[in-house]
Amino acid sequence: MAKKRRPQPRAAAVQIKDGARGAATEGSYPVVGAREPCPCGSGRRYKACHGRQAAHAVTELVRRPFEGLSGECDWVALRELVPAATAPLTLKGGLPEGVPSVTLATVLPMAWPALRRDNGAVLLGLQNDTPSGDISRDLADTLQRALATEPGHPVAAGRAPLDGPRLQDLLDPDAPFEPTVHTGFEFWVENAENATGEVAASLERANAAAIPTARIPGLEGAYWCEAPEKNHLRWVTAHPEEQLLDALARLHAAGASSLGEGTRLVGSFRAHGLVVPVWDLPSSMGADEVAGPAAAFQERLAKALATDTPLTAEERRARAGLTNRQVTLS
Repeated sequence: MAKKRRPQPRAAAVQIKDGARGAATEGSYPVVGAREPCPCGSGRRYKACHGRQAAHAVTELVRRPFEGLSGECDWVALRELVPAATAPLTLKGGLPEGVPSVTLATVLPMAWPALRRDNGAVLLGLQNDTPSGDISRDLADTLQRALATEPGHPVAAGRAPLDGPRLQDLLDPDAPFEPTVHTGFEFWVENAENATGEVAASLERANAAAIPTARIPGLEGAYWCEAPEKNHLRWVTAHPEEQLLDALARLHAAGASSLGEGTRLVGSFRAHGLVVPVWDLPSSMGADEVAGPAAAFQERLAKALATDTPLTAEERRARAGLTNRQVTLS
């Protein structure tokens, strides 16, 4: 169950505009290290002063931050599993004047939370560290600040107010969520094919860190990835965890949990409240070859999910094995 190596965007600086700077602050008091002096001038450490409320917010973890958004499974996949991808976002009430588009991106150069292009378009980064326990609220705050940022500038890290809106309040729930997986990070800059010098070198370094990944068409949350020794299918599902594990155990005990010869269900991740089953695949099995077997497995899984009879002894053993091989990512 090899996990992808996330690119290190801090070391892969890409020039967005001459003079673009990331030195901005949130409100009157910027976020600083917990042991640093509080910017308010009280003389106390940040964690004992204006950081106290932020520290309390961190403990209030929202288990499923993307619940209620269109394409929740794909949101989780782009947050945890996919190196390079983008998806257009549709705002409630339409786009503000001067903003031609809003696009979600897995990661941005220099780990910027967001950036505003010269033409006013907004890119919102998804894989950044967030200061509170609610990723949705943090991203919504970043998005609002990006919409108000001058074109040609990145958006600095900030701390969302505890009563601020969440993504569910800002995005159209009826708009489809359609990610596009990229082979590299050329979406960082316009006209990337003409990049030269440090920009081209930065893109090359970032691209080298990304594991080849592809979305399986027609299957929400299903992503194929290439690893050195074997490939994998990682499938984010929205089924209740206990019910899903029962169904997987039934299929595993019946010899119906694989995706064909040389494939094997090896366990699962748990990420943002959802379970992500993982299969090992032969290195010769690409995304196109796994699409058919994955669709057939989805049909078998639907039947197993509809079964409510008690697990047999063999199925309970299979379930225990799957549970023991779970890894929590978030």
